[in-house]
This record gives sequence, C-alpha cells and structure tokens, in this order.
Amino acid sequence: MNRTRVVVIGAGIVGAACARELSLAGFDVLVLDRGRPAGGTTSHGEGNLLVSDKEPGAELALARLSARLWPEIVAELGDACEFDPKGGIVVATTEAGAGALTAFAAAQAAAGVRTEPLSAADLAAAEPALTREVTAAVRYPEDAQVQPAGATLALLGSALDRGARLRVDTEVTGALVTGGRITGIRVPGEVIEADVVVNAAGPWAGLVAGRLGAPIAVRPRRGEVLVTTPMPGVVRHKVYDADYVGAVGTDSGALQTSAVVESTRGGTVLIGSSRRRVGFDDAIRPHVLGAIAAKALRLFPALADAAVMRAYGGFRPYVDDHLPVLGEDPRLGNLWHVTGHEGAGIGLSVGSARLLRELLTGGEPSMPAGEFTVDRPAVLA
Repeated sequence: MNRTRVVVIGAGIVGAACARELSLAGFDVLVLDRGRPAGGTTSHGEGNLLVSDKEPGAELALARLSARLWPEIVAELGDACEFDPKGGIVVATTEAGAGALTAFAAAQAAAGVRTEPLSAADLAAAEPALTREVTAAVRYPEDAQVQPAGATLALLGSALDRGARLRVDTEVTGALVTGGRITGIRVPGEVIEADVVVNAAGPWAGLVAGRLGAPIAVRPRRGEVLVTTPMPGVVRHKVYDADYVGAVGTDSGALQTSAVVESTRGGTVLIGSSRRRVGFDDAIRPHVLGAIAAKALRLFPALADAAVMRAYGGFRPYVDDHLPVLGEDPRLGNLWHVTGHEGAGIGLSVGSARLLRELLTGGEPSMPAGEFTVDRPAVLA
C-alpha cells in the first residue's frame, strides 16, 4: 500500500517535531532544509517552554498542551534534550507593575495555570541573588527549559528512526500545482512529488509560501542574547520582569527590551531579551546588548562582575496578531503551514506538531485550532 508522501520544509524544532509526529502516524516523510538541522532560529533561542508569558486564550491552551507533551516526549528521547523543569519566576519592580502582574496571574490561574505568589522571604530563598526591590513575584512551576539544538536533533532522530528522510542544503524554489492543489515542490534541478507539503520554515515561512504561490504575512523579528561564563547557582529559575509580556505583545517594530535571566545546565547565564524588526539584518548591535544588560542588572546586581563570553541573535517568525499559523492553506490544497510562533516556537513545537497530525489524519484535535487558521486577516494581509 502506498503511503502518503509528506514533505516538511524546515529542519528547525517545529519541522523536526512535525516530522516525528507524522512518521509516528505512518506517513512517508521527507524533511528539507536550505541549511542544516537546527541551524537557523532554533539554535539562536534560549530553549524556553513557557506558560507564564501567555494570557488566557488559544496560545496559552497550546502552551499547556505542549507542557503536557514535553515530559512524555523527553522520556522517549532521553537526555539529549537537557530537559529542566526548573520553573519560572515573574517579578514586578513598581507598584503599577505589581498590580498588573497580580491581575495577569489571577487570569492565568482561572484558566488552569499553576501560579504561586511569593512573599519577600520566599523570593529571597528561591533566588538569593535577585534584587530586593521587588513589589510582587509569582512562581510558575510548569515553566521549563530544553537545550534547543539537542532537542531538535533528538526529535529529528526519532523521525529518521521511523523511516523519515532528511535532505540538507536544499532550497525550495517553487511548487508543482495540479487542479488547485500542490502536488510537489521544485528544488534546483528537480521536482519532488508530494501528497502533502508542510511549511515549517520559521521566519522564512513567508518567503517559502510566496515561492509556492500562497504568500503569508510571516516576517522576521530579531532578538539578541548575552551568555556569561559559568556561574553555577547564581540564577536558579527563569526570572523575568513583568515588562517582558508587554514587549512580546507590542506591535512596534522599534527596539523593545526587558529583563530575562536564566541559567543553563552547564552553569552559563543567558541574559535577554530584545525584539526589533530589521528584516534579515543579522548584525549584532552594541547598543542593543547594552540595553539588555542594563535591565538585567536591575534584577541581578551580582551580574555586574560577570564575564560575557559571547552574544548571539536570531530571527523569530512574527505575525501581527501574535498567534501561530497552523492549518491548510485555503488557496492551495495540500499545503499546510506550521509557523508564526515568534519567540515561543521551542515550547510550542510539540503541541503544534500533535495538532498537525490530528488535523491531517482526521482525528479529534487535542484542542480547538480555529484561531490559528491561515485565512485570518493577519496572515493573508
């Protein structure tokens, strides 16, 4: 019996998760990437699996689905993911910020998220190096972290073990269309036939979709991160200022920064974050790094003497309404998009892939996916 042929475009963590789920479902999967696995946005992320930064609604539901799936998948994939269920702490440093954080946490708790308000003493015990100038703090036990490149390779390896194939250094140049449905993709010197095509190209998904004849409004939004030399034990959770939620949700293309600080298993401290729309300009800007560092020092004064060993930046797949794009393209049958997660793609990857599998196979979706459809104004603008 012939199996359904699926081409997944993109070998970042979203594409790898999709390849794994579709291989589990019995599809004949080919993963294509213009570079190498985890070589783009995925390797330039912090590995966050967050529920704490999402307001009640469809994206929070997707984050909670993913949070349930990650421990199960990690149990299968093993230690390569470096899964760390350390939890997150969100703090406010002004009275206005305290009110906003308390209201935000209450709304999340009503939606089923585990939230734990922390007293000053509890916060000092949880994060001894954190500033004492905090007006409110909430712990989110469900927040976690993975090593993004390791997790991607583990997900992709799981797909390959089940018969999926991988082609690297392969640029998609166009589509083969028959009767209003995509039946293959064009790459240099070749047409690859397919029954289903999954566009999981992250920030490049808009460019890929345009080449396939069904453009979508997914654009790059750049962010930078500083990395210190190992400082074991200085930062114990993912800690960020409540301003971070506002920076994520802003529509401005100008520079937005907020304090986001966390450690890795190896003891290095990751310091973020920034957001700005500059196209695919990949230059590191010193003023951006300085703004990030200044805000981080307000939360963790002890970082003033930290040695920064490197900085990196990457592009996040941005959509104007700040929701992922997940579904079949209404203009071109057999073309599915799984993109637009912006900075949450690491965490949301496994939930998105599970929904894709359920929708493709006609199964009952784990959650409603109607708000993620391709035909909404922000995507087809």
